[in-house]
Amino acid sequence: MSWRDRLSALAREQLPAEVAAKWAELFRPGIRLVPAGAGPRVGRIGGAPALPEELAWPEWPGRGPLDFLAALDCAALPREFLSIPLPEAGTLLFFYFDGFRRESDDSPLLEDVEGSRVVFVPAGVPVVEREAPEGLDPYPARDLFGEVVATAPEREHILLDQTRISNGESLAEAADGPPDFPGTDVFGELVATARGGGREHQLGGFAAPVQGAVENEIAAEVLGDYRDPRRVEEAARWVLLAQIDTDDEADMIWGDAGMLYWMIRADDLEAGRFDRARCTLQCG
Repeated sequence: MSWRDRLSALAREQLPAEVAAKWAELFRPGIRLVPAGAGPRVGRIGGAPALPEELAWPEWPGRGPLDFLAALDCAALPREFLSIPLPEAGTLLFFYFDGFRRESDDSPLLEDVEGSRVVFVPAGVPVVEREAPEGLDPYPARDLFGEVVATAPEREHILLDQTRISNGESLAEAADGPPDFPGTDVFGELVATARGGGREHQLGGFAAPVQGAVENEIAAEVLGDYRDPRRVEEAARWVLLAQIDTDDEADMIWGDAGMLYWMIRADDLEAGRFDRARCTLQCG
């Protein structure tokens, strides 16, 4: 089945026909990042980053250097399935201050913008593989391969409130899933079933929230108040750049089986302003 067909079939089985059809119109492909697969090799998780010699290792001022998580090769990605505009070539590098791994009470919150970093290295720029600063223990290195999966809005995403069926109800209001997954929880359960098991490392598409919609968290932080009436408008400006799941084999533990999300405003993404991406953590 294609990335869309499996999720569409599950939606038709579990949701009212019109709700399933309307929700399917919102589906986006995501590039799932897996340690082995039939898709192309698109990067690496863990190991050592390749950085320009003149570029200082990213750090969180007052706390220390950030941990290197992953590198993604833009040229190797299956571009026909990208839901976000990325450069045709170059490398995206993801850094995060992993307080748990260094047995530190310091772990960046959403407002701690310097506790994580996305670095873009354009194609053709000379780089050297850099050893981690003293005191950092690199994560085990593993190649990542790209696998196209279906993603969709779920768990309080604003599109579930904004998209309406013929009787005027929003998808959030009309959701009618099994008793164990009431309301918008049913959408999350369907997406999880369609993806199957495994880690949820992903580029583009919709985020797979552990709790509520990640876009709402970002908007509330930017505006300073979750009750701000501009929150819906602000949330709509943000898209998922990448998410890195808890992964025991990679020695990456984000709280209680949590997930890291790098979100970025669509206009910043178009302009290649990757330094403006914001990272947040959700866990159980």
